[in-house]
Order: sequence, then C-alpha cells, then structure tokens
Amino acid sequence: MVIAFFSYTFIQNAFMAAVLASIVCGIIGPIIVEKHLVSMSGGIAHASFGGIGFGYLLGIEPIIGGLIFSIGASLSISTIKKKTNTNSDILIGMFWAVGMALGILFISLTPGYPPDMTSYLFGDILTVSSLYIKIMLVLSTLITFSIISIFNYWRAYLFDEEFLKVLGINILRLERVLFILISLSIVILIKVVGIILIIALLTIPPAIAKLFTDNLKSMMIISSFVGVLFSFIGLFISYLYNIPSGATIILLSVIGYFILSMLKINHTKKIINYFNRQVIRKG
Repeated sequence: MVIAFFSYTFIQNAFMAAVLASIVCGIIGPIIVEKHLVSMSGGIAHASFGGIGFGYLLGIEPIIGGLIFSIGASLSISTIKKKTNTNSDILIGMFWAVGMALGILFISLTPGYPPDMTSYLFGDILTVSSLYIKIMLVLSTLITFSIISIFNYWRAYLFDEEFLKVLGINILRLERVLFILISLSIVILIKVVGIILIIALLTIPPAIAKLFTDNLKSMMIISSFVGVLFSFIGLFISYLYNIPSGATIILLSVIGYFILSMLKINHTKKIINYFNRQVIRKG
C-alpha cells in the first residue's frame, strides 16, 4: 500500500513539501519558542493574508504578495516598537487584524468570481505544485544556511545577549534578520497547514523536542525529525480517509505531545520515588 501511495505525483510533491516544512520548523521553531515569539509569528502569518489577497487583485502569484506583506509586517512591528516603545502585543494584534481585513477587502475587489481561500487558511498539502516545491526548496535552503552559518550568534542571541554586545554585534539587526526568516518560514508553511494552523507547526515539534533536551542544536534535530514523522503519518491518514491534511498533521502532533508529556511525567515520578526509597533505606 505504501508503494502505491507514493506512485502518485501529487503524493510525492506533498511528501517533499512535508519534509521541507518540517526541516524549516525544526530549525526556526526552537528559536521562536525560546525567544517567546509565538504571538509575533501568528501576527506575521495573519498579516500575510493581506498580501495573498493583494496578489489575487493584481493577478500575480499570491504567495509573492504574502511574502511581501509578512516581511513588511515583521519589520514594521520591530521598528514601531523600538521608536515608540509600544507594547509588542498591541502591535501584533493590530497587524494581525489589519492583514486579515485587507485580505478580505482585496479579494472582494478582485474581478470575477472570488477565489477559494480555504487552502491558504487551512492548508492543503495534497495540492502543492512542483513550482511551489521549488520555491520551498530555495527558501528552506536560505533559512537553513542563515541559521547554521552563524549558529553561535543565534545561540548567544537566545541565551546571552550581553555577550553579543561585547562582541559588537548589532542585536537589532540580528533580530530583524530573524523576523525575515520567520516570514520566509510562514510562506513555506501556508500551503502545508494554512495560515490559521501555522503557529502549531512552528511550536509543537520544538515543544516535543524540549521534553528531551535543552540543547539548541539537539532541539533543532529532534524537532525536524518529529515534524517529518507526524507530517508523513498525517498525510497518509488524510489520504486514506479523505480528511484535511493540515488539520490531521496538527492534531496528531498535539496528541503526540501530550502522550510524550505524560510518559515523561510518569518516568520522572518513578525516578524520584526510587531515590526517595534509597534515601529512606539509608536513613
């Protein structure tokens, strides 16, 4: 059955998209989680909807519009926050709402029948084209290279910003690069799980990895592996039962997280009880 499953071109594209998306989530996700940028990522993702609608209005590739809007939103939030000292949550909420509102407005102004936005909102990995795979491959390579090439700087940015200041590194510039990388990651994930579910795929695999290690490099490796595993299983189940692929992948990931959390809690309790018994015996 598995061989027959991979005999279709659209399944091969979907699997490749799942692998690339998982690698991106595995690399950028731990940074988002450790730096507490989950809300920021959600705001950027929803702001990209305005660009997708704008792309339809202009008759260009919607993903290009989404990329422009997501990068613009991320840099705008960072700049406005620094210059006005406005709470980032307020700015994120504003760009979140404005992006969705503009997307709806642009789509309503698009000539002819309104396009179906379901795949952009909720994802449809089974409809990923070969062209989109090429776009994902280029962006994934760029993101991976940007993180790995200066990995020690990113680690210092997460855990020891003072060390970067001593080295003379411009933290604001590094932060803006990170926001751009997050924007690129969101564009990669839109077709896989959709704008609404992007946050989950960026955070659940890193959360699972964090159950086993606090080492950033190990977290990235485990996150990538977990993402590929759940994406493949979710893709297979969605194909068999004709259910939404993005939602299936997310639900499996959440279930996996809770199961592993409970197993870790029970394992920790056994270890604690063992040491307590040893202490009592020696006492």
